[in-house]
Amino acid sequence: MSSDVKSATKSPKLHAALAQAGFASRRKAEALIAEGKVTVNGEKAHIGQRINPETDQVKVDGKLVPLQTAQPYVILLNKPVGVISTTQDELGRQTVVEYLHQEVAKNNTELARILETLRLYPVGRLDLESAGLMIMTNDGTLTQKYTHPSFESLKTYEVVIEGRPSYRALNHLERGVRLKEGYTAPAEVNVVQTGDQESTIEITIHEGRHQQVRRMCERVGYPVIHLTRTKMGEYSLDDLDEQSYKLVQPAADGVA
Repeated sequence: MSSDVKSATKSPKLHAALAQAGFASRRKAEALIAEGKVTVNGEKAHIGQRINPETDQVKVDGKLVPLQTAQPYVILLNKPVGVISTTQDELGRQTVVEYLHQEVAKNNTELARILETLRLYPVGRLDLESAGLMIMTNDGTLTQKYTHPSFESLKTYEVVIEGRPSYRALNHLERGVRLKEGYTAPAEVNVVQTGDQESTIEITIHEGRHQQVRRMCERVGYPVIHLTRTKMGEYSLDDLDEQSYKLVQPAADGVA
């Protein structure tokens, strides 16, 4: 590796470092810098500026931003119903961050100790009444990959709905459903099982609108009874039991 590449790796551009820390997208970070809201070691930052995440102090609107210098961690969590997918909640409901720390502390004291030093956050959202796959990480680049619309990252949901869906309703879901903010993008829909009282379908989308799958099913006349996210891009629940977690990065040897 050339000295120039090594230098760029150790001294990333400021907007990239903010994105890597999960603070904002690269575009948003650049906008904040251009607006004069970002300082480095007390001095107003400029577009294209390089920093040293290990020694430089970066603030946005006067608030210190912890830059990522630690080993990236990725943990898959099978979120249960009743846990909110945020880092904090004004209503005092249990968050996925609190839930993960609670479960890890029960089973792995070494990993629990490591997590106490990291700023883990959920990638994407699952509403309070939904369950399934949550990616927990401190990797801003991974977060961008799975949340920024330009990447069109696929997400798959197993959905239990009321009644037996008609061919017309399934076709409607596949072609796109008109919601209040506009039509949804085409989706992949597979029927898992059907019954007179309830049926199970699988829906894969790349958008991330608020409660999108629930609203899509409601719109075509089949309200959701239960919703579980089973896949996000390359990650899936597979054999991950309900309410359990799995460390996938770094290698689990010795800590999981």
